[in-house]
Amino acid sequence: MKVDAEMLDLFTRELVLCGVKPGETVVVLTADDEWAENAHAFMAAAGNLGATTFNLNVRRGQRNAVGVQGRHPLVGNALAMQTLKAAGLVIDMVGLLFSREQAEIQAAGVRILRVMEPFHVLKQMFPTEDLARRVEFAKGLLENAKQLRFTSDAGTDIVYKLGQYPVISEYGYTNEPGRWDHFPSGFSFTQGNDGEIDGTVVLQPGDILCAFKQYVQTPVTLRVEKGMVVAIEGAGMDAQLIRSYIESFHDPRAYAISHIGWGLNEKARWYQFSVSRQLPSEHVMNALAFYGNVLFSLGPNLELGGTNDTACHLDLPMRRCNLWLDDLQILREGEVVHPQMRVERHA
Repeated sequence: MKVDAEMLDLFTRELVLCGVKPGETVVVLTADDEWAENAHAFMAAAGNLGATTFNLNVRRGQRNAVGVQGRHPLVGNALAMQTLKAAGLVIDMVGLLFSREQAEIQAAGVRILRVMEPFHVLKQMFPTEDLARRVEFAKGLLENAKQLRFTSDAGTDIVYKLGQYPVISEYGYTNEPGRWDHFPSGFSFTQGNDGEIDGTVVLQPGDILCAFKQYVQTPVTLRVEKGMVVAIEGAGMDAQLIRSYIESFHDPRAYAISHIGWGLNEKARWYQFSVSRQLPSEHVMNALAFYGNVLFSLGPNLELGGTNDTACHLDLPMRRCNLWLDDLQILREGEVVHPQMRVERHA
């Protein structure tokens, strides 16, 4: 397969950021015929940097249902796992997030880079060292905070007690042993203490339901007590959709509050999400990393060291919120106000 020159250049720059060196082993993990062009380009880029590289391709079989996380074809595949744990860097094009297998590979000291966005998004949101600086600064603030609160004019007011769980940063590349990242990205996040998340979250039209790749059309109110959603209120289609989706898993842990953070990638575009039906391969990083969002979520917390491995996951990026860590304000109506994380207003 001929490799596109622009793609080769971009992926080479990405692997340089990831610290790929001559003699290192880079494994590109794919399923069936998915992402074949990207996989070949990454192998060519790794080879040009002197790395040993190959494609580990597994059979996905039946695709996961919408919004199902942590279920993938490495489950029970001991030989594939042994191979991946011997690598220096794994380019994940299968989707290992929220799985015990990903945690096991990381524990072996392997860097993992998830790449599951089309090339135009990778190019648009390409990471920078300044983005990494701002995201790591956010991580430090979260690590030292005892409480996170976010509100909105629509009626959101929820408090997370912090300290039980670690903080994860995503800025689009990984150059430290055992570290996972997502190319592209741009946010830090953590998990509230078990049983210590309480309040109300009001989704407004224009917020995003990532599992379905669509914007909220009608208001939805989520009542949260002790870290669990206890009521989903709303007269419109969106409340019905969220209720029926969560109920379909027959798993009470699907109602658990998962990670919380805010976006810092000024290259991300909220409106980009609106073309996802024409570009079905596009995932959700424009929404998740959008500069000034609040990334509210429900479901699993394995990636933060928790025990909730429910397959139900809802990322719900929200705009125009206010957010504080203890008494320090980070966001004001969707604008980043802390000077160490602020950039010139994006288009």
